[in-house]
Parts: sequence; C-alpha cells; structure tokens
Amino acid sequence: MLPFAVLAEPTRRRILDLLRERPRLVGEIGAELGLSQPGTSKHLRVLREAGLVEVQPDAQRRRYALRAEPLAELDAWLAPYRRFWNRRFDALERELDRMPDEEGP
Repeated sequence: MLPFAVLAEPTRRRILDLLRERPRLVGEIGAELGLSQPGTSKHLRVLREAGLVEVQPDAQRRRYALRAEPLAELDAWLAPYRRFWNRRFDALERELDRMPDEEGP
C-alpha cells in the first residue's frame, strides 16, 4: 500500500503522532486511542507493511517505533508543491495587505 493511502486513514495518523513522541507497546497505543487490541494491531500491521513503523521485540511484547525515512521521502516529494502553495499564500498576503482595514464594532 502506498504511504499516501496509508496516511489517509485518521487513526493511522494518530498512531504516528503517538509514536513520534516515543516507541510504544500495542496496548499503550490502543488505550491512548480507545481502540481494541485487534483494531490497533490491524492499523499497526498496515503501517509496518508500508514501512512507516518498525517492531522492536520486548520479551513477549511488541514495541512499535516510528520510521522517519519514508516520511522524509514523502516530504521531498511534496517540496515542489509546497513552494507552489507558499507562492499562493504570499500572493494572498500581498492582496490582504492592500485591502483597507475594517473598523471594528
């Protein structure tokens, strides 16, 4: 599955947000997000298969950690588009600066 398709799912983005702070156990992630263990594991499997997380064995448990490399690749791919958006925002800012300020109530 492509990283964009994986990241389109809000729960997976929330999992990555948690893992950005530190590696976590499956149970921790599920408890934090209010998910069942099977539901959490399903999302983690999709993230692992996309290369966005890695499993770190911890005795009988599985600790998941963020893999930043694939996100860096996405960021590099988005860079030219970000420049496009920035130019648009700069143009909007110039236009707003030309507009007269409205008097408040």
